[in-house]
Amino acid sequence: MRILVADDDPQILRALRILLTARGYEVVTARDGAGALAAAVDTHPDLIVLDLGMPGLSGVEVIEGLRGWSRVPVLVVSGRTDSRDKVDALDAGADDYVTKPFAADELLARIRALSRRTPAEPEEPVVGFGDVVVDLAAKVVTRADRAVRLTPTEWRMLEVLARHHDRLVTREMLLTEVWGPQYTTDTGYLRLYVSQLRKKLEVDPAEPRHLLTEPGMGYRLVVD
Repeated sequence: MRILVADDDPQILRALRILLTARGYEVVTARDGAGALAAAVDTHPDLIVLDLGMPGLSGVEVIEGLRGWSRVPVLVVSGRTDSRDKVDALDAGADDYVTKPFAADELLARIRALSRRTPAEPEEPVVGFGDVVVDLAAKVVTRADRAVRLTPTEWRMLEVLARHHDRLVTREMLLTEVWGPQYTTDTGYLRLYVSQLRKKLEVDPAEPRHLLTEPGMGYRLVVD
């Protein structure tokens, strides 16, 4: 099992590397937020141990970047004790939170618990179809190497479809993910925004090859 440890304190990094390696884990380290995101993309860890107060990108920003394309469990280990910091991290998508200083046994127990939630399928931060590339980590879409401008709602719809590419995404799931559970019957929103995405991303919006409608059920993004 591979664990990415991200912390700007070299002593913490060294201690966690020794502790986790001794328990049989493969350990990858990063010393700042940008490095943590890059390491997550490059190494596909099974779990991430993340500090909040890192230079460059904060821990919360790292979690937000990860959650655009990955469901990897994230355990926050931070010296911040304010409840607001914990709430912000959990709202961003962290799975658990441990306050420094921590007991090694507790940390290992939380890692074991989270490891049981590790996604069974590998996740890729980049999805391509036709001449379109969707970078889920950077939240960037290009077509023929040129940036495509999407509205926040268009991006969120495309993100959900890309994370489940080649699989049916039901109308109810899309509405819940993009607008919230109170909108599960408002299918007009879906038709409007899928139409807009096709105009921006399909060669022939009237005859889509990738953003497909499954009549009566939902939508499917077919990749190459």
